[in-house]
Amino acid sequence: MRGLVEVALPARMGTPFRWLVGSSWVGNLGDGIALAAGPLLVASQTQDPLLVALGALLQRLPWLLFGLHAGVLADRVDRRRLVIAVDLARAGVLVVLAAALLTGNVGITVVLTALFVLGVAEVFVDTGTGTLLPMVVARADLGIGNARLTAGALTMDELAGPAVGAALFLAGTAWPFVTQAVLVALGALLLSRMRLPSRARPVERSHVRQDIAEGLRWTWGNPAVRTLTLAIVSFNVTYGAAWSVLVLYADQRLDLGPVGFGVLSTATAVGGIAGTASYDWLERHASLATLMRVGLVLETLTHLALALTTTAWVAMVVMAVFGAHAFVWSTTSRTVRMRAVPLGLQGRVGSLYAMGVFGGILLGQLAGGLVARAWGVTGPFWFGFVGSALVLALIWRQLAHVAHAGEEAVPARVS
Repeated sequence: MRGLVEVALPARMGTPFRWLVGSSWVGNLGDGIALAAGPLLVASQTQDPLLVALGALLQRLPWLLFGLHAGVLADRVDRRRLVIAVDLARAGVLVVLAAALLTGNVGITVVLTALFVLGVAEVFVDTGTGTLLPMVVARADLGIGNARLTAGALTMDELAGPAVGAALFLAGTAWPFVTQAVLVALGALLLSRMRLPSRARPVERSHVRQDIAEGLRWTWGNPAVRTLTLAIVSFNVTYGAAWSVLVLYADQRLDLGPVGFGVLSTATAVGGIAGTASYDWLERHASLATLMRVGLVLETLTHLALALTTTAWVAMVVMAVFGAHAFVWSTTSRTVRMRAVPLGLQGRVGSLYAMGVFGGILLGQLAGGLVARAWGVTGPFWFGFVGSALVLALIWRQLAHVAHAGEEAVPARVS
């Protein structure tokens, strides 16, 4: 057991890192439970498609409304205490929601309001948590640290959590939210065990708008981080466009029927697990620039392959490869950004990056629906291929600089 713990969470990275990973994994399991239970709860309250869609929107909308403010707060206050406080508040909201479900005093308005409040809380928790890793591990270990955090998000949030959430919902509508409340509170408890190095804070605090503007100016003024942020927005537009019709693609193009979307999603998850297992080896044997270039080439070719194939097993292999790429890219891009951004700006720049992720996907989903209506179910994949290829051609030469941004200011590591 100790050997497995050492491989997963190396002792050299310190005890605070282990507490952070434990808290993140537990919290991700709770988020995964809500990922399934939230839509199921909305659907149990109403059959109105608009309200069902609104429930999904209200869980993503907080990033666009409060993402920048969450970044400012994370850069102003004690980040660990911020995450703990918001997690405890989130647990309280979940307890109230579960109590209302148990007593039957709940309607669609209450459910939608609770989902929005929980979405707002998640924005502040995720932003604060994203700033803690650079505070507790060395720059050289940021890749491994991000890999472990991303692995937890993949296995707990996307694989285990939704299945547990659906099963708990069948047992009783309140049980998923009671379970999530316990997990969120446990995550806060684990995080409270962390001990962070002290960091200087400005004596005078400027206006929120000035802090937001500072984060925007720094991001735009740093060529590497600017390119990385624009790349993530662009590639999420093409990704969102293609994946917006994936359920129709699986049925109409691959003849997989109602289970097709689940089959493709499972293939993606299997690939993600393979990426999880291989990241340490990849980081030792390839530069970050190579990982970024190869990953974006694979993503571009994914759109092309899915646009061309009508064979289910080929599509499943393509999705598995894409899943591995998605994990490696997410880990690598987070590592590059954390290494390049000053500690005092991690919250603001990180929240802007996250807003680019969600904003790009939302724009892509809208574009994908329009393209599919005009040119059929493969249209969004052709759109994704052409768009990704153009963006990749524009940033190809810059990726080497992006991958090593900020390293010139760091003294060589003595081995």
